[in-house]
Amino acid sequence: MWRQDNVAGVPTYWGQSGKALQRLVTIVATIDFLLFGYDQGVMSGIISGAAFVEDFPQVDNDSQWQGFVVSIYAVGCFFGALFILAVGDKLGRRKAIFLGATIMIIGVVIQVTCVPPNHGATAQFIVGRFITGIGNGINTSTIPIWQAECSHSHNRGKLICIEGGNVAIGTLIAYWLDYGASYGPHAFVWRFPIIFQVVFAISVIVLMTDLPESPRWLLSHDRVDEATIILAALNGESCSDPQLKTQLGNLRAAIRASGQLDNKTKFSDLFTGGPTQHLRRMLLGFSSQMMQQLSGCNAVIYYFPILFEKAIGTTQSTALLLGGVNQIVYALFATTSWFAVERVGRRKLYLIGTVGQCLSMVLTFAALIPGTAGPAKGAAVGLFTYIAFFGATWLPLPWLYPAELNPLKTRAKATASSTVSNWLWNFFIVMITPVLVANTGTSGWGTYLFFALLNAIFFPIIYFLYPETAGRSLEEIDIIFAKGYAENISYVKAADELPLLAESEVIDKARQYGIHVQTEEHAGQDQFAEKPFSLTPSSEGSV
Repeated sequence: MWRQDNVAGVPTYWGQSGKALQRLVTIVATIDFLLFGYDQGVMSGIISGAAFVEDFPQVDNDSQWQGFVVSIYAVGCFFGALFILAVGDKLGRRKAIFLGATIMIIGVVIQVTCVPPNHGATAQFIVGRFITGIGNGINTSTIPIWQAECSHSHNRGKLICIEGGNVAIGTLIAYWLDYGASYGPHAFVWRFPIIFQVVFAISVIVLMTDLPESPRWLLSHDRVDEATIILAALNGESCSDPQLKTQLGNLRAAIRASGQLDNKTKFSDLFTGGPTQHLRRMLLGFSSQMMQQLSGCNAVIYYFPILFEKAIGTTQSTALLLGGVNQIVYALFATTSWFAVERVGRRKLYLIGTVGQCLSMVLTFAALIPGTAGPAKGAAVGLFTYIAFFGATWLPLPWLYPAELNPLKTRAKATASSTVSNWLWNFFIVMITPVLVANTGTSGWGTYLFFALLNAIFFPIIYFLYPETAGRSLEEIDIIFAKGYAENISYVKAADELPLLAESEVIDKARQYGIHVQTEEHAGQDQFAEKPFSLTPSSEGSV
């Protein structure tokens, strides 16, 4: 990292400061989530291809082997996320990002250097996918936090939804590369799409060489001088600017008050109730990632071409082409969340997406029951509408909701726990889907009935348990849960009843409900920065 000051005395990275530097941070996050999406989609066009089946005959018409080869990647991601949950705060954001990208490259090299066909080559490919998954799990658990800690809070909804949209765009790139590579020579067909991941990983490494560490992470480790320089660069100010000194004091007070100085936040803090409702808020974030996977999204993303080949009877080339069109729909609808998430709200988008996904799965399973190519085309329509609803709603929201729902004290660990949930259920769904398709009626129509029922179950869970957070400051979200606890009402009702609050009103409400609200924006300015209220039972009380 080579920091230089410009002529105005403002520190720069890659010669940039202020908004331009924050855009570079966003570019890195964008590239990493493109890689995330690319990895999700790349195996869909490879797993049933003639070249791959010839080199790895174990997957030929074997649903269990297909599920295992695809899902072992999610197992690696799960362990990568666990690694960050355990040591991420000690390692730091920059080191974790470098580590994750490097591990991904190693995993890719292991995959493309295997020499099939033999059992040893298949084992090597599986090990490579597992290692690649570890790297991706590390980065998907780290980069959103790094970006949030280097960005202004008013951008949080849009920025995280842009990340979610790029997952869809990455999957789109993977599908079309798979389609193009399918016309290449035998060794090229599956190796080129796999090795292309390195382009994204190297881009992240190169850009990160001259991008800063998170100032919040530095302050939590009492590295004040380094944090001062980075904050100045991100703000486009000189290190002697009075506003910078005020901001620095506020940040330090927030970190100290939230128990994050020298990593004082313990895992046990995640399991407390009372006015702060740490456990409930963690479980809401955890469940949102779980329901995203159980909705059937990766069953559609990974196995779309296989459905077309087996149910409708298309050629592999046509199946890949239609899969690519499906991903265009996916990417286009994913971008709508960038504009709708603040206008429509998180809760309404969740509910709209759930209904749309459920009805799409109903259409899909109903069209597959006759077992002939004509009606099965209706299933294709169902999968197209499903991916449109998913891209616009359930794709970005589970990445946004945990990050804003959890309080400052537990945000990092609770958000990492949600990411672990994502990869755990991702593995489960990707592993069982080919087995379900092979054993649940003609063309696996029972698989889509299963996902339709799950989506139907999600609706009342969201309706009764998920409060709206759009338009709320992070402090106000703390008040919502304190109000629900103190008045013994549902947290959805508490959010509906609570009007939008000015900062002074937030402090008054905090006093009323006996909690201590704190964010970096005003931590050093309010009179309660070091002393929590105590008018209601402790936050260590029951849930």
